[in-house]
Amino acid sequence: MNSNNIENIIFDLGGVLIDWNPEYVFLDVFDGDRQKMKWFFDEICTNDWNENQDAGYPIAKATEERIEMFPEHEKLIRMYYGRWEEMLGEAIDGTVKILKHLIDSKKYRIVALTNWSHETFPIALQRFEFLHWFEGIIVSGEEKTRKPFKEIYELTLNRFDMKAENSLFIDDNLRNIDAAKKLGIQTIHFTSSEKLKNSLISLHIC
Repeated sequence: MNSNNIENIIFDLGGVLIDWNPEYVFLDVFDGDRQKMKWFFDEICTNDWNENQDAGYPIAKATEERIEMFPEHEKLIRMYYGRWEEMLGEAIDGTVKILKHLIDSKKYRIVALTNWSHETFPIALQRFEFLHWFEGIIVSGEEKTRKPFKEIYELTLNRFDMKAENSLFIDDNLRNIDAAKKLGIQTIHFTSSEKLKNSLISLHIC
């Protein structure tokens, strides 16, 4: 990785700056039975289904369609977005501190690229002040596409007039990291705030 030519830093949000986990609702609903909860996420309200809403599919329509498929689980299905705000955890403070340091340095353009439903993202905007620090945020639900599809990376670069080779992308999902690499974007796979800070220090960025 060539740190000398980095001009832009692109942050993912969920799992990097914001803790989000449906377990916060459903582990209690399933009385702590992780096996039952896993079955529900694997078979009913799946990750693929949730990501479809991240790509702009209407939540109400998605919910009713899923209920039609699994009517015996209507209550649980309605709970997924009905109690979505309870799945939203706290800010990941270590990363927020890194973000503030980078913004205060005024050395880089800082934007965000997130897989997030455009219907629920305003809740996060209201709750987390640091989301207003970014030069801009690309929200997948607003763009009707999502990571790891190349279109959303290209859209991000084009909208902010950034070059791939001058950009660093930080994400906790290896699938999204690999997609960015294919487009020539430099990357850091996020696993913890401490490791992110060490990676940035080694690149003479932080």
